[in-house]
Amino acid sequence: MTATYEAVQPRRALTAVSADGTRLNVEEYGRTDAPTVVLVHGWTCSTLFWAPMVRALSSDFRLIAYDQRGHGLSAAPATRKGYSTAIMADDLQAVLEAVLPEGERALLVGHSMGGMTIMAAAERQFVRDRTAAVLLVSTGASRLIGSTQVLPPRLSARWLRRVLHRQILVSSLPLGPVTPMAKAVLKYGVMGPDSTPEQVDFCARIVHACRARPRSAWGKVQAVLDLDAEVAALTAPTAVVVGTVDKLTPKVHSHRIAAALPHCVGLTELPGRGHMTPVEDTPAVEALIRTLAADHLARGDAGSERTTSGGAEAAGEQEKSA
Repeated sequence: MTATYEAVQPRRALTAVSADGTRLNVEEYGRTDAPTVVLVHGWTCSTLFWAPMVRALSSDFRLIAYDQRGHGLSAAPATRKGYSTAIMADDLQAVLEAVLPEGERALLVGHSMGGMTIMAAAERQFVRDRTAAVLLVSTGASRLIGSTQVLPPRLSARWLRRVLHRQILVSSLPLGPVTPMAKAVLKYGVMGPDSTPEQVDFCARIVHACRARPRSAWGKVQAVLDLDAEVAALTAPTAVVVGTVDKLTPKVHSHRIAAALPHCVGLTELPGRGHMTPVEDTPAVEALIRTLAADHLARGDAGSERTTSGGAEAAGEQEKSA
């Protein structure tokens, strides 16, 4: 496997504490004196998902990535009530409190459930004040089960496909080891036909590492997702990107979101790409991030001296920059 799909050592690791006390793993890469880009991963992923993007952007930006609760190195909540769209917003706010000094704004990039997280926080004044622009990547705001195309329409009746798609989301069965069959299933379900074996292996390792209980709990949240009102409240300049063969959140979702956004600055379709667009087409997503940063993230948003705040705790620091 090439270095592109290996973990990047963070320059610094922090712990952000969310409103209910759940501790979140936060990692910082890149330059300390550059504008900040916050990367929010999707369902069943982790900060590792952003490794190719970190390598592409770290020479010009300060990059922040965090593990969604129950994923990666972040703790799972103490009770089943610790999963909801409001909790997504709580966690994002806690991270922004930890990494952004007062007066500084960031570009927020959310993939899949990460995009849902940003939309869920759209009405939070603190998040609004810290957001310069947004990139929503391969995501949806509502009615996910009805439009999911993981199971082809020709194989079953519409009602049965809805039932099966919901079961895929909420299942708490362990995924087991990464086998050739498991990789084939993953590629068919969430990646484009042209994705490389290295890309598929990388995504499979990440997804199979996700713990079953949080995977199921977050799946239940997505099964009843309704963030349409929050999309209408997302006033920051926002771009949307989706793969044309995304089966998990098909492009109809991105078109709905773009039409509802108060300040949409572009809708991009990536031909032949599936749901894992930041991995499948890193250069294309990188270019969109750089364009948004150039247009909306001022150099004045780079802090020359940054300290942790808002309940963040230093969890170790590396001198070597990503």
